[in-house]
This record gives sequence, structure tokens and C-alpha cells, in this order.
Amino acid sequence: MMPFAGEVDKAAFEALQAGLVYQFEHSFPDPVAPKTVIVVPSQTLDQEILAKVSGISHYEERLLCLLMLLRMPRTRLVYITSLPIDETIIDYYLHLLPGVPPRHARQRLTLLSCYDGSPRSLTEKILERPRLIEKIRRSIPDDHVAHLVGFNITPYEHRLALQLGIPIYGTPYWLSHFGTKSGSRELFRRVGLLLPPGYERLRDMEDVLQALRLLKYEQPHLRKAVIKLNDGFSGDGNAIYSFEKYGLPFSDDDLRAHMKPVARDMEYDAFAQKMRQMGGIVEAFVDGAEKASPSVQCRITPLRQIEVVSTHDQLLGGRDNQVYLGATFPAHRAYAHELGQLGYRVAQVLMSEGVIGRFGIDFVSVKAPNGWWQHYAIEINLRKGGTTHPYLMLQFLTDGYYDHHTGEYQTPQGYTRYYFATDNMHSSAYCGLTPDDLLDIAVCHDIHYDAAVQEGVVFHLLGALSQYGKLGSVCIGSTPEQAKALYQKTKAVLDEAASL
Repeated sequence: MMPFAGEVDKAAFEALQAGLVYQFEHSFPDPVAPKTVIVVPSQTLDQEILAKVSGISHYEERLLCLLMLLRMPRTRLVYITSLPIDETIIDYYLHLLPGVPPRHARQRLTLLSCYDGSPRSLTEKILERPRLIEKIRRSIPDDHVAHLVGFNITPYEHRLALQLGIPIYGTPYWLSHFGTKSGSRELFRRVGLLLPPGYERLRDMEDVLQALRLLKYEQPHLRKAVIKLNDGFSGDGNAIYSFEKYGLPFSDDDLRAHMKPVARDMEYDAFAQKMRQMGGIVEAFVDGAEKASPSVQCRITPLRQIEVVSTHDQLLGGRDNQVYLGATFPAHRAYAHELGQLGYRVAQVLMSEGVIGRFGIDFVSVKAPNGWWQHYAIEINLRKGGTTHPYLMLQFLTDGYYDHHTGEYQTPQGYTRYYFATDNMHSSAYCGLTPDDLLDIAVCHDIHYDAAVQEGVVFHLLGALSQYGKLGSVCIGSTPEQAKALYQKTKAVLDEAASL
């Protein structure tokens, strides 16, 4: 990661950020105020870990949900990607806009590309292209306020904001420690949340070895432990050690033989190198007869207002269910309101440290014999995540509101809505299907989103379909059962169409 460039840069950046407060007070609340949003969907994370995710080069499409901002008639959007996005995909999103002619929206949308598919972050690529930066700058009309939106914020995004002369709606990178695995555990202790027994700020595999031994000594009945890189992504920076199978580890050779990285093709030496680079944690694997993996998403505005945006039950897969696959919204009614309260408490401390923007908090929840749920705080994702774009799409399409006190989402007409979302609708049989094929199949089988009833299926990651046989979907229904049934119908329809 690029080193911090000194106090002068920090002072200049903070001066820019002061303009965001003005925008939030005067321009954000006004739907017809002239404003420009620069969207840089760069996943500025460890590229070797990201490479383990199938179709990762198309994950820049996940923030296309922000095209829904074009429903505001004087808002312009500049969306930059590594490679050009097919116009069919753009057309699909624009036709979802409620109450806005697609042509009117398209005239206010500027698509720019680096024409560079190399495995580096998008923001790095932009910074290497002064002419592209100038195009972005010229895309902002003189009478518009503007700000930059990203997936996560690092020194690269800071440099880009400074070159463009606009603020970022996101957390300053010098606060990024709170979004690491170690920083999350430390903050959870400050808040007083329950968290799995474990150790943080580990520097190498020797530290991991000692932490595993201490953890087993303190928790004699512990079956497994999770080793996590501080900046892993979607579970692919995790590894599992089973005490039940292999007993107590005594040496690096024991870890090499028996530690199981979650990411496919992640060798022990590569994992050890990442541990030396970014550090990590060891914590107890939380067991339970009835267990869930919920999350809560919060937002802190530039005006220091806290919003509990949503709760989800995450769908996990991979080794020992460590990899994020999708989510149901909202979280189970038995504990959704509790998650909202816990998220608010975490947000209060983060706000006091200067955090702004969206972030998620992951939990593992276990049902106790008395029927109550115990919520173990796992990590803070101090960025947008897998539950961000499904919820934003629902909100933009229906103009509704999630009440974290009741755990329900309602539209302005008083209707309740739920969804089943995934980034991993996958089959090798889908390879070769184009976005046009997908939309034809959806319309012909009546699964396409219907704005009249505010139900149906909205697709994303369409660019990954033909090459990787993978896409995402948000299946919106009036009940949890209907949302799940929509997903099952969609999968069945695609499986049948791909078999022809």
C-alpha cells in the first residue's frame, strides 16, 4: 500500500473534506440541486487475495447500483472502470430508473475507462493516466458541487481526490486500522461487545503458532480456530486449524501440514508472507447447534449523524463456511432489532474517531438453551461490502426505509419488502450466455423486476456471465418466502435455458 505522503497532504485533504459538510447541508437534501458524483469502484485491496475470487475483474460493476442517483434530474454521474462496460448493461440499469426517461439519464452519465485489465487496483491505473484525470475533471460542470465515491478508501483514493480537487464521501485512510481484523477486535472491546476468545496484532506465523497454543490452553474444549489476515476479503484471507483433528501445533511444520487456507490455491508460504506483510489475528471458531452469521450496515454522515441502514443474515460457503456468498434482508426478526442496537453502539465510537460513510459489522450468532441469541462481534468492514449494493438497489427502486427498531423495511405506500441476494449464482453451463441472452430469458419467464408491484429480480455482475458463468441477483418479494422462491425460480430457469 502506498505510504502516507506527509502532513501537507493530510492538511490539504482535510480542507477538501470540509466542503463535503457544506454539500451535505445544502445539496444532498435537494433532489434538483446541480451536483456531480464521481464513482471509482476500485477494490484497492490485496490483489493476490482478490485474484482468488472468480470473476473479480467484473466486481467494479457492483456499484452500478449508484446509477440510480440519476433519478435526481440535475445530478450527473461519472463512472470509471478498468475496462469498458457493455452498453447493454448500462441500458439495463437505466431502464430500472423510476420516473426518469432512460435517454434523459443517459445524457447525464459519463462512462470512462482505463482500457487496462491488469490485476491492479483501478485507482492506481487512473493515477497513471493524467489525460484520464483531466477528462474526469472536465466532466464536472462549473456550477456543480462534486464528490468522489469509492469501494474503500486508501492513500491512492486520497491522491486522486487531491488531484481532482473534490472531497471523498468515505473514511480517511489513516483511520483504516479500525477496519482491520485486529482493529475491529480492539474496538469491540472498547464498546463492550461479546467477541470470540483470541489474539490480535500478530506479526508472523510464529505469533500465530503461539496464539493457537495459548488459545487451546485457555479453551480446552475448543475444536477449531480461525487464522485471519488483517486485510482479507470475503473470507479469502482466512485459514482454519482443527485441534480436533490434529491436536496442539508445536512447530511451523505442524502449521504447514495442517492449517487449511480458505482461498482456493492459497499455499502456506503465500499465506505466511501475507501475514508478515499485513499481520492478523487468531480467534476461536464459534460453535453452536443453531448458528447464524448476521451483519448490520451503518452510515455516518458528514454532519455526524448515525443511521442504522440495514441488517442481513449472511449466506456463507467454502471451507468451514468462511466465504461470503450472499444474504437475506432483513435479518431474522428474532434478533434484527438487537443487531441494530449493537451496530449503533459501534457507530458511536467510530464517529468519535472521525469515521464517515458506510460500513458493515459482521457477527456470529448462537442460540442459547434459554432461547436467547448470543451475538459474537467478528469484524468491521470499513468500506462498502457485499450487502451494500443489494440494499441500495432496493432503496433506490422503492424509495423505502428500514426501521432498525422494528427490523422491517417499508415502502412509502406501507408495503413490506424482503430480498434474497447473491453474488454467486454460478454454473459452468452459463458460460457463453451474454447479458442480452440473460435479459431475454428473464423477460420471457416473468422474473424481471416489475416496478408496478415492486417485486422481481434485479441482476448484477452481468459482465462476468459469459466468461465465468457467474452473475449476481437481488430477488425482491413481499415475504421472505417469496424472495427465496424467486431466487429458486431464477436458478431453475437459467439452468434450463443453459442446457438447451
